[in-house]
Amino acid sequence: MNDSTFIASAGRVFDIEARAVAALAARLNEDYSRAVRTILASTGRVIVCGMGKSGIVGRKIAATLASTGTPAFFMHPGEAYHGDLGMVTDNDVFVAISNSGETHEVIQLLPFLKQNGNVVIAITGKPGSTLANAAHCHLNVAVESEACPLQLAPTASTTATLAMGDALAVTLMEARDFRPESFARFHPGGSLGRRLLRMVEDEMVSDALPFVDDTAKVMEVVSVMTRSNLGIAIVRAGEGHGLVTDGDIRRVIEIHGQDAFGKSASEFMSRNPVTARIGTRVEDALALLERHKITSLLVVDHAGIVGVFKK
Repeated sequence: MNDSTFIASAGRVFDIEARAVAALAARLNEDYSRAVRTILASTGRVIVCGMGKSGIVGRKIAATLASTGTPAFFMHPGEAYHGDLGMVTDNDVFVAISNSGETHEVIQLLPFLKQNGNVVIAITGKPGSTLANAAHCHLNVAVESEACPLQLAPTASTTATLAMGDALAVTLMEARDFRPESFARFHPGGSLGRRLLRMVEDEMVSDALPFVDDTAKVMEVVSVMTRSNLGIAIVRAGEGHGLVTDGDIRRVIEIHGQDAFGKSASEFMSRNPVTARIGTRVEDALALLERHKITSLLVVDHAGIVGVFKK
């Protein structure tokens, strides 16, 4: 095999899997709508269950549901049969995944689920299978063929199952009017959580702020900026404040040469610097920085400047 053969092989896989996903739309029916309405009406959680590759995909589906407003978790069918069914309440919706619809470890859970009163949503590639027939709703993820040339390794079928899970999660998001702020609540450690949940006071520098008087000369300003490591100096100018940046220092030296070192801060500072009040969301502060093409904001409250917020 050569490089062109490798590339052709990958292209064939992409084509088979893309066609498998595209074909799902034509199979959507009232069972899909019923599944969505069932989950929306549930006061419990969505429990996703699957064996082998279906289980791996199921973990991802459960994680996507949980992070987008639908409480969910994954349950391994083997562990379920040996005690974890104790975690299943009668309010929970059970999503069972099996491409064949005949996976023994999943099928053996059905009597308990029926007795417990759980709604079962089946995701299979076989509408006439045991699991599909036993479920309240069946989501059909049948594929014409696997991408695997031996038709043995789950490939297109797992991709189709994953896409169906994504569709379910997104439909539920839209039905719940799930907002970016809601998503951020479940991802406080990510960049979106930082932008939407945190306030400028959570991230600003407030200790040893680099204040200088408006009469300070260039070298004094540079010294204060260096100690603060913020790349700015805040100039006290009468009733207000100015701002000196590294760029301001370079420009005054470029324009005035040696004479620049006799200049006072009031002569080269930026007047009316951009500020953000305490309580401003990081998202809005970052938008201010972008709009004004700057890297620092002065954070203010009723008493004056209390911090510096940077990207």
